[in-house]
Amino acid sequence: MKKKNTDWGDLLFRSMNAAVLGLLALLTCFPFYYVLIVSLTDPAEFLQKRWVLWPDQWSLDSYRYLLSAKAFVRSIGNSAFLAVVGTACSLTVTSALAYALSRRRMRGRRQVQLMVLLTILFSPGMIPAYMLVRQLGLLNSMGSIIIPTLANGWSVLLMKAFFDSLPSELDESASIDGSNELRTWLSIILPLSLPALAAFGLFYAVGYWNQFFSALLYINDAKKWPIQVLLQNMLLSASNTELDANDVSTQPPPSEMLKMAAIIIATVPIVIVYPFLQKHFAKGAMVGSIKG
Repeated sequence: MKKKNTDWGDLLFRSMNAAVLGLLALLTCFPFYYVLIVSLTDPAEFLQKRWVLWPDQWSLDSYRYLLSAKAFVRSIGNSAFLAVVGTACSLTVTSALAYALSRRRMRGRRQVQLMVLLTILFSPGMIPAYMLVRQLGLLNSMGSIIIPTLANGWSVLLMKAFFDSLPSELDESASIDGSNELRTWLSIILPLSLPALAAFGLFYAVGYWNQFFSALLYINDAKKWPIQVLLQNMLLSASNTELDANDVSTQPPPSEMLKMAAIIIATVPIVIVYPFLQKHFAKGAMVGSIKG
């Protein structure tokens, strides 16, 4: 009898747990669903109802208008450039520095590692960072976003821990075969580090794609704005003037629909990239946590 009551109690708990988690999932997903539905609604129907959960007529007018506006397409290109070039540069610098710190025969290794650790514990602040970017002549350039964030101290230390977990015999055998440090890093270490590179690459790519504050601080030229800055200006504006309506020849949809479509376009690239890195991501996310 006791076992039967226990079974019923366990079933009740599981049912309530599933119901609560399902409700939370619906509440979390509903804003994304609503944004997508509004962006795909016919403009005339949206102006008539203003609140649409399932449109009677579907339309891609908002997407056509956005993709025909030079300012919007240009901002997408700027964000893509940051995500691709910035991620490649950051992965190169991070992995190279982490590999150097993992070599025990490197002179001054502890001092350099302490300097990397200090960047995690202490931040220079916004004003010194702006002064540095200005002194380097990087204002109003993509370099103002990429160069100051080339390497993240936390990522360097985690990747160093991953390199520490690799068998030291790899370096020894490569050295016996006449390989130098650069060739060992490129030909042996990096191919074995794909899970770590995929994980950190995804983190860097998302960070560069979502660059907002740095771009707002360092870039004054609207033609060099990434998508997030343009989207912020669109969301704050009551109209679609940020898109430079002279660039398009069609009648613009309501500004609310354009904002929803812009949010979808800004989100989709990262959603598309993630499945290709998923097989490496779970393993790479644990990088450095277990040393065997």
